[in-house]
Amino acid sequence: MKKIKDFHPDYHTIRVVMTDGTEFFTHSTYGKEGDTLTLDIDPISHPAWIGGDQRLTDRGGRLSRFKKKFEGLF
Repeated sequence: MKKIKDFHPDYHTIRVVMTDGTEFFTHSTYGKEGDTLTLDIDPISHPAWIGGDQRLTDRGGRLSRFKKKFEGLF
């Protein structure tokens, strides 16, 4: 099998900053050596992991139209 130079991505250490400000170091192909990845959603703040309320946002009336269309079905 022919070897291709630079076939694999660069695997290096980055810093990850969670929503509460805590940080840790991990290995990744993201960015360059020493870059920082700041998370918007993480296991500390996401409702799927913390058992919080799930809220549906009504953007442009889509949710309202859906509820009106199927209101007698459920």
